[in-house]
Amino acid sequence: MKIDIGIQENDRAQIAQGLSHLLADTYTLYLKTHNFHWNVKGPMFQTLHLMFETHYTELAVAVDDIAERIRTLGFPAPGTYKQFVELSSIKEEEGVPEATAMVRLLVEAHEACARTARKAFPVCDKASDEPTADLLTQRLQVHEKTAWMLRSLLEE
Repeated sequence: MKIDIGIQENDRAQIAQGLSHLLADTYTLYLKTHNFHWNVKGPMFQTLHLMFETHYTELAVAVDDIAERIRTLGFPAPGTYKQFVELSSIKEEEGVPEATAMVRLLVEAHEACARTARKAFPVCDKASDEPTADLLTQRLQVHEKTAWMLRSLLEE
């Protein structure tokens, strides 16, 4: 059936493309956070292990919300590692960094997600796509706050 939600197909396609980049960044961040949760060690183990679990649990919900919004707009959501690697601005880590490096890498990845979410706003505004704008606002709040909290761990 033809989609008639008050947003033109071309605008929906552009919004879905922006969300696909955000989905790829979010999924890559989810995987990185889960990896660090499993592999963190050192004096901050307990704190970081539990914090990373909280973060990846929130990200697991987020990837579903983002993918479902893409589907709502009438486009397929990317769902393979190959697609995520092509779409994501976040790179995977080789090896296992030490705990402080993990925190720094996660700050950078949350900031990357915030930048990706921000890039998707102009077309949403132009198309009056308030549900996507709301989703992007929620994601920005989470990524900016999480980056701040992680950065705080790096301060003397």
